[in-house]
Amino acid sequence: MKKTLLSWLLIGGMGLSGAVVAQSDYPTVSQLNQRLQRVASNASATLTSLTKTEGGKDIWVLKIGTGQLDQKPAIAVVGGVEGYEVLSVELAVQFAEKLVADHSDALEASTFYIFPNMSPDAYEQYHASLKYERRGNAVSVDHDRDGTPGGSAYSDLNGDGMITMMRVEDPMGDYMISKEDDRVLVKADRSKGESGKYSLYKESKDNDKDGEFAEDLKEGIAFNKSLTYQFPVFEPLAGDMPVTQKESRAMLDYLFEQWNIFAFVTFSPANNLTSPLKYNAGNAKKRVVTSILENDQALNVLVSDLYKETVKQKGFQQDNQGTDGDFFQWAYFHFGRLSFGTPGYWVPEYKDSTGKGKSNAEANYLAWADSLDMNDVFVPWTEVKHPDFPGKKVEVGGVKPFVMTTPSFEKVSEIADQHTEFILKLAEMQPKLEIHNVKTESLGNGLTRVTMDLFNNSSMPTHSEMGEKSRWLRKIRIDIDAAADKIVSGNKIELMESLGAYEKASFSWIIKGSGNVTVKAGASHAGFTTSTVKL
Repeated sequence: MKKTLLSWLLIGGMGLSGAVVAQSDYPTVSQLNQRLQRVASNASATLTSLTKTEGGKDIWVLKIGTGQLDQKPAIAVVGGVEGYEVLSVELAVQFAEKLVADHSDALEASTFYIFPNMSPDAYEQYHASLKYERRGNAVSVDHDRDGTPGGSAYSDLNGDGMITMMRVEDPMGDYMISKEDDRVLVKADRSKGESGKYSLYKESKDNDKDGEFAEDLKEGIAFNKSLTYQFPVFEPLAGDMPVTQKESRAMLDYLFEQWNIFAFVTFSPANNLTSPLKYNAGNAKKRVVTSILENDQALNVLVSDLYKETVKQKGFQQDNQGTDGDFFQWAYFHFGRLSFGTPGYWVPEYKDSTGKGKSNAEANYLAWADSLDMNDVFVPWTEVKHPDFPGKKVEVGGVKPFVMTTPSFEKVSEIADQHTEFILKLAEMQPKLEIHNVKTESLGNGLTRVTMDLFNNSSMPTHSEMGEKSRWLRKIRIDIDAAADKIVSGNKIELMESLGAYEKASFSWIIKGSGNVTVKAGASHAGFTTSTVKL
């Protein structure tokens, strides 16, 4: 149900939670903007447009916190890295709404950066007259490099307003009917003597007559395929070089100024929260590191356990721990921060009366949907006349776009509640630097020895191992405000690489003179602590 501006203004008077309850389907870009503006009306929140996409849509960031925001550890929450994952945007926005409405206490110790939608051009396709799972932005790109952008885009062959799949009978094809569900096609396993009977394409025509289908889409660059880590050169939707788009450049420029971010939570296909990354010694030692580092793996397991305790849903999970050029891997391998990814939702795993499940995700989804009498999730295979396959049987059908990644909107509030709880628990685990055991000892002749311990009172170290290795996290700095000529022993400024979980480091100075001196220790991503002592 689409809201008029008047109805949204009336809802706004009821408070943030009223806006979420009143919505009956995933919001439009305009409706999202209105909700973000309401969040920004809170004194603890600042809404900034980093840039506008080629399609004229804002790339927003919400900065939420109190006090000295840049001097406190921060978590960045990112939605919409894939344009077709509309749930990811809603989870990020609802987190912001719930944070300012119900969890202001969390803002005393932590800062939060929320990027609600990094793919608004693609997100818009969910509400378009022609629905398909779009990834690319509004930039015009010649994906197949034939000189004509959009030469062989999708075509709605059966006129149902959706882009599904197209199967063509072909004895040399790679696909066969699944033994688990005759509505589903799977790749034939030739090692088992299976033979293909179909070729499978996205619903389309060969408009440019090059023998390819849907290879030159009327969409541009995908945000989640165009970052710098393992950039997929010469692949469609990636672009010629990484970070060439307004939205990716603006976001990274912004992030490189936010030194206080210690972790990312990205709502994306990549998932290391129910299935932690695994350390590989060989890959960790390569010049281009392709494995999570050993100490960070232990942290991933720790946070994964927290996630599974907090987010109760179980489902048919597919193994996706990052793809080339994606944001989830960039945040860890190139930005050096702890990076956690989750789709936020999985289709429940279906098992029949004998306890037997499905090995294929589509077959599992359809069996689960059938068990709930969900009749509007599949387009039956229907024969169409196709100009590019004269004399061949061509059928259009398949699972409808969005349904496998998008729960009904009525379920989203509960999902958002659980993920809000998880993010807040993750924030509670942030590094906590404290000064303990402060002692002074008079040495005579106006000299005083000052000793103290710097303690990280957290189960999380001050630095990820990757951040320490890549030097993209600032070192812990310990400053004593005595004049340099008054410091007989010890350094006015000390730098430490890191402090582990519940680890301490001891410091000592000999100071000449009387009065008070103050020691300040920390880093923006680990927080700061101070102690004043009388000489």
